Amino acid sequence: MKITVIGGTGLIGSRLTRVLQDAGHDVLVGARATGVNSYTGEGLEEALTGADVLIDVSNSSYTDEAAARDFFYTSTMNLLSYGRAVGVPHHVALSVVGTDRLARAEGGYFAAKEQQERLIVESQQPYSLVHATQFFEFIRSITDDATHAGTVRVADVLVQPMAATDVAHAVAGVALGRPLFGMVEFAGPEIFSLEQLANQDLRFRHDEREVVADPLGRYFGARLQTRDLLPEATATLASTRYHDWRILSDSASAVSLAD
Repeated sequence: MKITVIGGTGLIGSRLTRVLQDAGHDVLVGARATGVNSYTGEGLEEALTGADVLIDVSNSSYTDEAAARDFFYTSTMNLLSYGRAVGVPHHVALSVVGTDRLARAEGGYFAAKEQQERLIVESQQPYSLVHATQFFEFIRSITDDATHAGTVRVADVLVQPMAATDVAHAVAGVALGRPLFGMVEFAGPEIFSLEQLANQDLRFRHDEREVVADPLGRYFGARLQTRDLLPEATATLASTRYHDWRILSDSASAVSLAD
């Protein structure tokens, strides 16, 4: 299959590209570095012509609602318009478990993601939406965002995070199947309180910051209920546990430094 991956040089996109190439597929990496810009439309017609699947794993560098809405609206409309013009038969997009709940809680970035999903659904083009839980690789940014006066004040919520590589495999599996005309959820195999997970991550990094579960704490601006970040019981669970991912990541880092 010929597959175009928009955002193909990012955290998920680079892993997704490898997964698809290893399976023998012809993958076109769509990113500004390769001359493909979903926001401006540059290179999109060439990138999508002849594609069997368009996978959008791009992301906004802005987390405020206005800028994120502008990015996702413009990029998604471009992808849908160019995709329709050249006849792409399957549009796949990666999003977040609980997008609707997060959007209602506070809006912001998650309102922009909800808008992106609504545009895809209302386009009447064949599509699949992949909802994933938080990535292990983002735990550090979560704790840093929640740090105030040297104390990490995280929202008092439960999380079920997963490894970025597992996310890539999940997206690939959906992309290689028939359009779902709906959404499917993926999550990690373990449930943690965000306080517990932040503590584990800091201790692994020998960071002695105190972590507090704050009932009034926010998650990137959103005030959440305890289970708002968890998937439904029907979610497909990945196999990689946090502890195993942490060890593998540390080993890979050590090898990289040695080289």
